[in-house]
Amino acid sequence: MKYKGSCHCRSVRFEFECEEMVSALQCNCSICIRKNALMSKQSIEPEKFTLVQGKENLSVYHWGDKDVNHYFCKTCGIYPFHDSIYEPGKYRVNLGCIENLEPRTLPVSQFDGKNQL
Repeated sequence: MKYKGSCHCRSVRFEFECEEMVSALQCNCSICIRKNALMSKQSIEPEKFTLVQGKENLSVYHWGDKDVNHYFCKTCGIYPFHDSIYEPGKYRVNLGCIENLEPRTLPVSQFDGKNQL
């Protein structure tokens, strides 16, 4: 399926293709627990992910071991997606940023990022 997404102010826009989003992932690490975001369970291959607009408006936040690039919009502060050293080049998206998707209706798997080494 093809999906479109954006930050809240729509300065950052992206598109991607993947299997239908039928579940979500929630992490309990110190940053994700504070963001309270529901993320895509599947990782999006780089050739199937396109940043349509807003590269200049994206900033990145690193925490601790700097293994995850948490991207956010400089204008509205929304986190639309991230990538990590564990799956280089692949993205997980914030399901709340995806058009025509109701993330809170999806079953949610928990990821224990708090206790990852």
